[in-house]
Order: sequence, then C-alpha cells, then structure tokens
Amino acid sequence: MSLGVAVEDDSRIEIHLPADIDWEMLDKSKFFFLGAGLFSGVSGMLYPAVVLKTRQQVLLKDTPPCFKMAVSILRHEGFRALYRGFGTSLMGTIPARALYMGALEMTKSNLSCTTVKMGFSEVKAAAIANAAAGLTAAMAAQLVWTPIDVVSQRLMVQGGKGGAPIYKYTGGIDAFKRIIQRDGVRGLYKGFGISILTYAPSNAVWWASYTIAHRSIWGGIRSYGFKKEENVVVGGGGFKGDSMAVVAVQGVSATIASGLSALVTMPLDTIKTRLQVLEGCDHGGKSVGRTVKNLVKEGGLSACYRGLGPRWASMSLSATTTITTYEYLKRMSTN
Repeated sequence: MSLGVAVEDDSRIEIHLPADIDWEMLDKSKFFFLGAGLFSGVSGMLYPAVVLKTRQQVLLKDTPPCFKMAVSILRHEGFRALYRGFGTSLMGTIPARALYMGALEMTKSNLSCTTVKMGFSEVKAAAIANAAAGLTAAMAAQLVWTPIDVVSQRLMVQGGKGGAPIYKYTGGIDAFKRIIQRDGVRGLYKGFGISILTYAPSNAVWWASYTIAHRSIWGGIRSYGFKKEENVVVGGGGFKGDSMAVVAVQGVSATIASGLSALVTMPLDTIKTRLQVLEGCDHGGKSVGRTVKNLVKEGGLSACYRGLGPRWASMSLSATTTITTYEYLKRMSTN
C-alpha cells in the first residue's frame, strides 16, 4: 500500500513512495511460491501467541494472565506444547494463504478504479476497495482454513489444566480421522458460519482501517513541514520517504488497524473457538446461543473477551510482519 503526493509549491512536501503493484503486474508463480515460504516463517514465529489465546478462551475456571499461563505451560508441558498442532496448521496455511492473496489482489484491482469512477475521493475509494477485498479474501480462505482450524485448535488445548474434558488425539491425522468418524465432514466445518462472521468483518475492518491510517500518517508527515529537496523528502534529521520510514508507517498503521479489529470481533472469535473445541461438553454448547449463554454465566460479558491480550498482540505482530512481508513479496514478484 503506498501513497504518492506531489505539489508545485516548494514549501510543501513531496513524498515519493513505491508505486502500488496491481495483480496484473505480478509473476503469479513467484508470488505464490515465495509467499508460501515467507508466510510459513511468519506463522511459526507467531504460533505460540495463538496457542495462549486459544487456551484462555476455552478455560472454564478463572483465566490466568497470559505471561503466567506461558510460564505454566513451559514448566509443566515443555516448549513443544507452544507448538502443538503447528504441523497441521502449516499444512492449511499454505493453500489458505494462496486463496487469500489471490482473492485479495484480484478484488482490490477490480474495485479500485470502479470506486474512483463512482465519484469517491481517492482515500475513500481505496478504503472501500480494500475493505471489500479483505471481506472476499477471508471468505475464500475459510473454505480451507476452517477444517485446519478445528483440528489444530483441538491439538493446542490438549494437556492444558482447568479446561473442559475433550477428546485426546495422537496427532493431526488421528484428529481428522476421528472427527470424520464421529461427525462426518460436517464436523470439520463446525463453526464455519461463525468463522465467516468473525474473519470476514475483521478483515474488512482491518484493511479499511489500515488504508485510512496509512494515508493519514503520511498526510501528517506531509503537514509537519518537511521540505522538498531533489525529489526526496528530507528534514532536519535526514528523513527519506522511500527509506525505512515506509516500513515504519506500515507497521504503525497495521498495529492501529489490528487493535480496532481485535476489539470489534473478539466476542465472535471466542464463541467460534468454543464451538470448534469443546465438543461433547455442556460448557461448549451445541449452538451459538447456548455458547453465549454459558460464557455470560461463567464470567459475564468479560468472558467473551478472554484471550484479548494475546490475540491483540498476535494480530498486531502478525499484521505488522505480514504487511511488510507482503509488500516485499509483491515487489519481489513484479514482472
């Protein structure tokens, strides 16, 4: 995501950033191949935070602080427990990411020009196009990701204390087999509807917020009063609009967007996780209504926000890493 600002008045700023890279400009094979490797690394780095978030969401008793839970897991279960289910998750991440990135770029490219032609300002048009792209990409990715999510989350919570009784699996393949034997293919798509309701709005909010925050920050830099010098933005400290500042602005924008998205969709994420994980348990509930009732009974409205800390941290770190990686990937994959 980039923004170029050019003005004739020398007293005002001229920011030269990398141009937007559209879907048509990408080498598709390089884009997906490099993307699989880069995002697998990102997933591995952030996976422990997802494990902590999931365990906090399914606890039926008092939820310990995130740090205390991490220490307890390391002490009683070992470091490997923080990566329980990672192999299964990684198997689904690659095709899910491919679907996500393809749907995101195609939708964004097709809508960007259309929204401008409809009379929207550049910022509003970009926000609308990115929100629609995020919505479409999330829905496409959930076709692959929901079964992986169901299996990996059940593996994540095994061995935890204070949770509901759940089935024990020897690994991802065993979990797949036993879920299908018990509930059929529908069992792998438990919570699919609530997953769509969670991730589709979350992605729409994230991409719209990111676009607005990204452009607003550059607008703030512009109004701060940097001077133009030989087509490069410089200030007293030698600021350059095409240097590390691009990554910094992307990171801050991603963190802002992640915070808003996490707050808006956290209750839905908690409900989704319980539906997918707590099978055969009264506290899990067999419907959204019953799950909500059980959550409120356990801890009031705040119970719906269990795991908000690690989820916020995970989303912020993931978004910051992902967006910078994603922009780098697009530049690497340009024809």
